[in-house]
Amino acid sequence: MEMQKIPSEGKEAGEDEAAGEALLEVKTQEEAEPAYDTLRSPTEDIYADALISTSARTAKGQQVGGNERLYRCGCFVLTGICLLLLLIVIFLSLKHGSQVCTVQECHQQFSLNQDKHLGCQQCARGWLPYGKSCYFLSTVRLSWADSQKNCSSGGGSLAVISSRDIQHFLTQTGNLGYWIGLRQTESKWNWVNNTQPEKFYWSDSTGQAKWSESTKKKDCAFLSSDDPEENNWIKASCEAQTYFICQLQV
Repeated sequence: MEMQKIPSEGKEAGEDEAAGEALLEVKTQEEAEPAYDTLRSPTEDIYADALISTSARTAKGQQVGGNERLYRCGCFVLTGICLLLLLIVIFLSLKHGSQVCTVQECHQQFSLNQDKHLGCQQCARGWLPYGKSCYFLSTVRLSWADSQKNCSSGGGSLAVISSRDIQHFLTQTGNLGYWIGLRQTESKWNWVNNTQPEKFYWSDSTGQAKWSESTKKKDCAFLSSDDPEENNWIKASCEAQTYFICQLQV
C-alpha cells in the first residue's frame, strides 16, 4: 500500500514541474515582446526626430533669408539717400561758386551790413533807425529855435535831409508838419551842420499858402508829410510852433 503511494506523489511532482516550465515559458515570451517592441520603436523615433529637425532647419533658413533681404533693401535705400545728398551738395557748390567774393569785397559787404543794423541796435526806445542815424518825431509843438535846443540837449539836432532816401523815409513816416534843420541866413539856406542842401523840395504856391498864417519873415523850413515828397518843404516864421524831427547819428 505504501509502495503505490510513492509513484503517485512522483507523478504529481512531475506534473507540477511541467506546469511551472509552461508558466516560465509564457512569462519569458511576454517579457520578450516589449523588448521587441522597443527594438522597433527606435527606428520610428529616429524618423520623427529627423523630420522635426529638418522642419526646424527649413524654418530657420527662411527666417535668415528674410532678414538678409530686409538688410539688403535697407542698404540700397541708405545708399540712394547718400547719393542724393551728394548731388545736392555738388549742385549748391556749383551754383554759389561764382558768388565767392574777394577779401576786400567781403569786408566792404560786411561793413555795409553792419552799418544797416547798427542803428537798430543803438537807437533808444521811441527813435526810428534809418541808415546811420536815429530819428525822433515829436508829439509837442515848439518854435524852431526851441526845437533845435530840445534835439541838441540829447546830442542830436533837427533833421538834416541829405538824400532822396531820407526825404522819402521822413515823408512816409510822419503825418504832420515837422521842423527840419534848415534855416535861411543872409539869403542862403543852410542846414544846422553848416552845409547847403543838394536839392530843395519846396512846396508850390498852393501848399505854401495853406501853411502861411502870418506876414512875418519866413526864414525856417518844415516838412509837410501830407504833401507829395517832391515838394513838401514849407517856408515859415521861425517863431511859429509846430512839431519837429530830431536826428541823432550813431
